[in-house]
Amino acid sequence: MTSGNPFNAKESLKTSAGEFQFYNIQKLSEQGLGDTSRLPYSIRVLLESCLRNWDDFVVRDQDVKNLAGWNAKNVEQVEIPFHPGRVVLQDFTGVPAIVDLAALRSAMVRMGGDPRKINPLVPCDLVIDHSVQVDAFANRMAVDQNLEIEFERNAERYQFLRWGQQAFDNFRVIPPATGIVHQVNLEYLAKVVLQKDGVLSPDSLVGTDSHTTMINGLGVLGWGVGGIEAEAVMLGQPIYMLMPEVVGFKLTGELPEGATATDLVLTVTQMLRKHGVVGKFVEYYGPGLDSMSLPDRATLANMAPEYGATCGFFPVDAETLRYLERTGRTREEIELVETYYKAQGMFYVSGGTEPEFTSALELDLSTVEPSLAGPKRPQDRILLRDMKSSWESDLKTTFKREGESPEVEVKFEGETAPVTDGAVVIAAITSCTNTSNPSVLMAAGLVAKKAAEKGLNRKPWVKTSLAPGSRVVTDYLERANLLTYLEQIGFYTVGYGCTTCIGNSGPLPPEVSAAVSEGDLVVSSVLSGNRNFEGRINQQVKANYLASPPLVVAYALAGTTDIDLVNEPLGQDKEGNAVYLKDIWPTRQEILDAIAGSMSPELFVNQYSKATDGPEQWQQISGAEGDLYEWDPNSTYVQEPPFFVDMPDEPRPIKSIEEARCLVLLGDSVTTDHISPAGAIKPTAPAGLYLQENGVQIDDFNSYGSRRGNDRVMTRGTFANIRLQNRLAPGTEGSVTVYHPTGEQTSIFDASMKYQEAGIPLVVIAGAEYGTGSSRDWAAKGTYLLGVEAVIAKSYERIHRSNLVGMGVLPLQFREGEDYQSLDLDGTETFHIALDDELKPMQAVEVTARKANGDEVHFVTTCRIDTPIEVQYYRHGGILHKVLRELAKS
Repeated sequence: MTSGNPFNAKESLKTSAGEFQFYNIQKLSEQGLGDTSRLPYSIRVLLESCLRNWDDFVVRDQDVKNLAGWNAKNVEQVEIPFHPGRVVLQDFTGVPAIVDLAALRSAMVRMGGDPRKINPLVPCDLVIDHSVQVDAFANRMAVDQNLEIEFERNAERYQFLRWGQQAFDNFRVIPPATGIVHQVNLEYLAKVVLQKDGVLSPDSLVGTDSHTTMINGLGVLGWGVGGIEAEAVMLGQPIYMLMPEVVGFKLTGELPEGATATDLVLTVTQMLRKHGVVGKFVEYYGPGLDSMSLPDRATLANMAPEYGATCGFFPVDAETLRYLERTGRTREEIELVETYYKAQGMFYVSGGTEPEFTSALELDLSTVEPSLAGPKRPQDRILLRDMKSSWESDLKTTFKREGESPEVEVKFEGETAPVTDGAVVIAAITSCTNTSNPSVLMAAGLVAKKAAEKGLNRKPWVKTSLAPGSRVVTDYLERANLLTYLEQIGFYTVGYGCTTCIGNSGPLPPEVSAAVSEGDLVVSSVLSGNRNFEGRINQQVKANYLASPPLVVAYALAGTTDIDLVNEPLGQDKEGNAVYLKDIWPTRQEILDAIAGSMSPELFVNQYSKATDGPEQWQQISGAEGDLYEWDPNSTYVQEPPFFVDMPDEPRPIKSIEEARCLVLLGDSVTTDHISPAGAIKPTAPAGLYLQENGVQIDDFNSYGSRRGNDRVMTRGTFANIRLQNRLAPGTEGSVTVYHPTGEQTSIFDASMKYQEAGIPLVVIAGAEYGTGSSRDWAAKGTYLLGVEAVIAKSYERIHRSNLVGMGVLPLQFREGEDYQSLDLDGTETFHIALDDELKPMQAVEVTARKANGDEVHFVTTCRIDTPIEVQYYRHGGILHKVLRELAKS
C-alpha cells in the first residue's frame, strides 16, 4: 500500500480509458539518483515497484536509491523488496498452497484470531492443467476419455478447489480442459499493464511453476517460486531478493530455413548454462528481436529454468502490441499498454539506447541448426545430424549396453514387429514450451500432411499424443486443415493440459511394456517439452529427448532414435520410394501461409469468453461452503498438514544442531524430481502401502502430483524417485537408506520415523546443483517432515534453496574446492552444526563430523540463508509461521 510520494514521481496520464496516475521512474534520473535510460528493462520493473510501494517501512528510501543506482559491473549485494502484482498457480502446486491457506485459517482460529484475515491480498489465478494423463491415445475419443478419467481420479481435489473458490476473495479458478497455465496466462490472464485504485503499473507476477517465466516473452516480469513463497505474496508479503545481476543476450539476424524456435531455445539453453546464469536475470535485446515473433520469444523465455536464470526477459515493444491485437485484447487495452510504457521510458525500440549489462552474450540467429537435447538433461544439445552417433555412444556409455542390443518380437493387430534399444515408444507434442507457438505446431501439421500423403504412418510401438496449450490451437489447426493429418498418423488430441512433460504420459501399451521389461530395453521418448530428467517421463523409458513438434512427428514415423534423419530415409512411399525428412519438411513460407490463413483474434475471444465455465463435469461439482474447511480424517487426497499444529506463539531461539545423522548422501545434479514425489506410486513403496492400508485400490492410486494435498502420502514419497541413488546404500535405486544405529537397510521414510522417535536430527549431504528443476515446494516440505534440519551441498538451484529456508530447513554450502569426498566423509558420521541466535546471512558455519572411531573432521560451510528477512523466516520455522504469528497479533 503506497502511503507517500517522497520522490515526487507521481504523475497523471490521460488515455482513452480515462485518466490515471503512475509513478514515473524517469523522475529519479532528474534527481541525480541514476540514469534509468541505461538500466536493463527488467531492473526498471523492480524499480517502479519499489517507487510505487514506498511506505518507509517495508520499502524504504534506500531501496529505491539502490535500484535507481544499479551498477552493471558492480552489483551491490543488497536486499530489495519486490511486490508482484499477481500470483498464478497450477493445480499440482496450487492445491497444496490452498491447503496451506485453509490450514492457516484453522490455526488462526486456534490462536483466537479471525480466519478471514487469511485471504489473498493480490489477484490469484489457479489454472487446473496438471492432472490430465495420457491413458487413451490415437483415437478420436481420447480427449473425452482422458477427461472423464481425470474427473474420476480427482473428485476430492476438485471439490476442495470449488470450496476455495467461494471461501477466498481475489481467487479465481480456470477449470480443467481449458489449457496449460502459461499459455492461458500469455493469451488471456496477462494485461501487461495493471490498474489498482486508479494507479497504473507494469504487470508482474510470481507463479508456482518454474515455467512462469514464459510470460517474460510478453514483457511481463515474473518467475517461478515455491508454493510457500507464493503463499506469502498472496498474504501481502513482498518477495525479498538480492539485487540481481543481469546478463544481456544480444540477438542478431533471423532463423534460417529449416530451423525452429525449439532449435533456438536448445541452442540458447546450452550457451547460457555454459556461461553461468543461476540466480541472475537474462534480458534479450538487439536487432534480432525485429524478426522474432512473440510466440518465439515466449518459447525462449519459457526455458529460463533450464538455462538456470531467474527470468529470461523481453521488453515491451511493437511486437508486444501486435500480439495483444492478434490474441483479441481490446483496442483500449492495447492503447493503454503503449501509452503507459512510452510514458515510463520502458518501450523498447531496436537501435535505441542499449542498457548496460553485467555481462553479455551474442547469437546470430542464422547460425541455429536443427537440434535435440538429451538423453537426460535439457542443456545437453545434440545436432540433428549427430543424433545417430550420439545415440550409439550413449547406449554404450550412459546406459551401459554391452554387446548387441536384444530384439523382442511384439504383435500389433495381428502383425509382428521387432522392438529393440532406441525404439521411440513415446512421441508427444506436449508442454507449455512449444504448444503456445503456432509456427512449430503448423510445422508439425504440415510434416504430418506431407507424410500422410506419401503413405507414411507412425510405427505401431509408438504412443503418440497431442496436448495443445489451449483450445485455440485446435481451432487454428482445424481451420488450416492440418488436424486431420496429425490424427491420420496417430496424433489425436489427448487433453488440454501439461501431460507427458511432467510425467503424465500414462502407461505404455501392455505389449510394449512387456517387451521393454522382457529385453531390459533402453527405449526412448521424443517430446516437445522442457524437461527430460531421469525417471520423469515414464518409468520404463530411460532415454528422453527434447525436440520441436515437427521433429516429434518425424521420430514417430521413424520409430527409433537410432537413425540419421538427415541422410537416412524415414520410410517408403506408396510406390516403394525412399522418403527422407527433407521431402516432408515445410518451408518457412508454407508455415507463414498456414498461420495467416487460419488465425484470427476472434478465435481467442470466442474461447476465452467461456474460460471460467469449464466442462460439464466441473459444473456439476458441489463443494463445501463456509470460511473454514472441514477436514475429513478419512480423505487420502486432502489432509490438514502438521506445519501449524501445536505451533508456539513465539519462535524459539536459533541453536546448534547436535548429534545429527545423515539420512541421504547424494551426488551432483540431484533434481527436485529426485527429491519431490512425482509420477506413479509404486504399490510396494511406503506411499503405496499407506494407500492400501487406507482402503485405496492400486488402480485408484493416481499420481503423487494429484495427492499433493495429503502430507501423509507426500512425506512417504520424498526421496522415493526410482532413479535416486543414495550413496549410503550403494547398488540400490529409489527410497533406500541405512539406519545407522543398527546398520539395517530400510526405506528412507521408515528410517526417518525411527530417527524422529529417538529424537535424532537429520541432515542431507549432496553435491553440486542440488535441487535443479521444477519449483516443487514438496521437495522442501517433504524434507522438513522427514526430520531433516539441514542440507549441506556443494551448490544449490535458486528456487529449492529458497524453499528450504521457507520451511525452516538450514541450507549450508561447502566452501569452494571442498565437498564431502575431499573431506573424506561417507555419511556414517554424526554431525554437529554450530549455530546461535545471532545468525547472519551468508555467515561462516562450522561443522564437526565425528566418525565411528572417534576421529573428527572440522570444516567450515557458508550459510545459504542469503538475506536478513530469510533469517527471520528460519527463526520462525518458515515463512508462513512468521506471517501467521504477525496476523494473529495484528
